[in-house]
Amino acid sequence: MRTMQNILRYITVAALPLLAGCSKYLEKAPDNRTELNSPEKVSQLLGTAYPQANYMTFAEAMSDNVADKGTGTVDIVNATSYKFGDVIDPDQDSPEYYWNACYAAIAAANQALKACETAGNTDAYSSQRGEALVARAYSHFMLVTLFANAYDPATAASDPGIPYVTEPEDVVIKQYQRGTVASVYANIEADLTAGLPLLNDNRYAVPKYHFTKMAANAFACRFYLYKGEFQKAVDHATAALGGGNVTNLLRPWNTSYRTMTFRELFETYARASTSANLLLVEASSVYARQYYTLRYAMTSAKNNAIFGANVTGAQWSFNFQTYTAGTDNYLIPKINEYFVQGSVNANIGLPYVMIPLFTAEELLFNRAEANAWLGNSAAALADLNAYASTRMENYSSSTHNITAVKVRQFYGTSDAQIGIVRTILDFKRAEFAQEGMRWFDILRFRIPVTHRSAAGEVYMLTENDPRRLLQLPQSTSLSGLSPNPR
Repeated sequence: MRTMQNILRYITVAALPLLAGCSKYLEKAPDNRTELNSPEKVSQLLGTAYPQANYMTFAEAMSDNVADKGTGTVDIVNATSYKFGDVIDPDQDSPEYYWNACYAAIAAANQALKACETAGNTDAYSSQRGEALVARAYSHFMLVTLFANAYDPATAASDPGIPYVTEPEDVVIKQYQRGTVASVYANIEADLTAGLPLLNDNRYAVPKYHFTKMAANAFACRFYLYKGEFQKAVDHATAALGGGNVTNLLRPWNTSYRTMTFRELFETYARASTSANLLLVEASSVYARQYYTLRYAMTSAKNNAIFGANVTGAQWSFNFQTYTAGTDNYLIPKINEYFVQGSVNANIGLPYVMIPLFTAEELLFNRAEANAWLGNSAAALADLNAYASTRMENYSSSTHNITAVKVRQFYGTSDAQIGIVRTILDFKRAEFAQEGMRWFDILRFRIPVTHRSAAGEVYMLTENDPRRLLQLPQSTSLSGLSPNPR
């Protein structure tokens, strides 16, 4: 049975008996990473300090981006999430799988930190320590976001959180406390602020698979936005983006992407060389092969709601593909599958996907939202116009420029600040359709969601519905954790 964090078997070598005639062979460790006695070996371990799991299946299915097609690929995680039920499934793409992957990543980070702290020359391990701290903070942040209440300064000190694990686990079943959302956020901030200055981008062979300074600042921007410390969110976004032309980082959906085939887009979207991708992770997942054919997914009505009229007055330029003519199987070519064979000659293996954890687009949106709440409408509108210039068909700055007047008129409000935030949320909904990101805004803003089945059944998620919090895996009861209320 899985425990919350029983993962030391991945990084600890069992003692081997010395057998006559085989001593030289057995004196060599089967995996030289298990002896974390150099910065290079710690760096190898840190490659596993990122949650290698995919949240898109359940996050997208719970959001208001999906509806019941009445037919399509049947998947238990997709169907149960659509009906706001607790997914009892430990396999790929489930909440439990994601929970376990986050704590496995945390365990790797903790083991790396222990090696850094006990090394004779700790200065040589400085950047490894920085990456471990930021990576540990990220996994805890994702867990508290999905399995606990959204941060609210009025209730965070009493809302149950998730265990913040800071030491390698050395027993089979260890007892933990959930703490509070406030205590988890405090620990995340401590790790993040301590680790970020230590990062050294030059250490990485492929920087996009690790927390670079840019990616870590993007994480800090998201963290402080969710916490409501908006000036810090702006500061970290600006530290990441710098003072250059932001549009050069954004995906060119209304130019070169527009003419690509879906195969070309699949190969481009999550590529490390794509400037918009700030941090990527490989995860075992079947989502890529079915996200556009799932029964509970984007329909024609949802497509129109997400990609219909917008404040610019122009049409969206996303390159849709209808996977099967005459169906509701709308495909935005993003998440591609990489099938890894069990061996060179094997015809079985595991499906993997590459997931963009942070992108330039989200960073731009987060800065715009933080500026909007700070009353810096001009700065927020500047970021929104930079984004629109890469997303709208036949974009013209004179015709499609977003202004406070346009925002108020489009949303029928006299409050430009609220109108700008609504614009950001609508743009994010379109940008990250089929990626599960909409669910995080639904959590933050307590947006109600209503799902209907083809047979007429109604599933409602109200503003304060306890089912907004994913249920903790059943196995966590062995570690003394109380489940979320239902």
